[in-house]
Amino acid sequence: MSGDTTYLITGANRGKHWSRSTAAYLSRPDNTVIAAVRDPSHATAKSLPELSKGHGSALITVKLDSSVPADAATVIQSLQSEHNISALDVIIVNAGINDDSNFGPVAQLSIDVLDQHVRINAYTPLLLFQAALPLLEKAKTPKFVAITSGIGSIGIMEHIPFPMGGYGTSKAVLNFLVSKLNFENEKLIIFPLSPGFVQTDMGNAAADYVGMKEAPTTLDASINGIVKLVDAASRQETSGHFLSFDGREIPW
Repeated sequence: MSGDTTYLITGANRGKHWSRSTAAYLSRPDNTVIAAVRDPSHATAKSLPELSKGHGSALITVKLDSSVPADAATVIQSLQSEHNISALDVIIVNAGINDDSNFGPVAQLSIDVLDQHVRINAYTPLLLFQAALPLLEKAKTPKFVAITSGIGSIGIMEHIPFPMGGYGTSKAVLNFLVSKLNFENEKLIIFPLSPGFVQTDMGNAAADYVGMKEAPTTLDASINGIVKLVDAASRQETSGHFLSFDGREIPW
């Protein structure tokens, strides 16, 4: 998918991974990339306009704070009224939280911490989908991609050593919501996508926690895999599947 495509990416400035993913889409010709960021005044958000742009491509930066429920509807309204956005081809929901406070046994997990993770990681993507659905329905091949994690898989839980009860629960809830949305919206391509265990600051910190030198997946491998998979995604082959960046299917 390239040319005359409008992308909305939440958490677009979130670390090296998503700033580079945003750059990958912006570097193509004739694309509009809407970078939704929590704080437009943050240095990483202010640096987004410096990214190289393909011929005819444009960047729009908007505020979307996942901890503020009203922001999703507000940003969709402003895209239409202030930026003349009439359709959204691809939404990639990446913004989220994985706070240190959720590390440890579930028996000791604070309900407040659990609630915070579920609200930000699961409820906000749903609110964005609800607000953006009319614009998705106006696109030729609309795609809604929710960035998730294998930590949210119940099927492989015993093989994942990370004690992140709040984060894992929130991703399991997100996976259910995305799967249900897929069944209810037959004209859209909707699926959860794991970027892998990536060599980011957070990924390497998690690797260190379990005695690994670093996370196994390079940034380039993850970014290239995500871009390729989203480009090729179809209703028949992709929608409703829980996928890894390399195309492998992950058990629910």
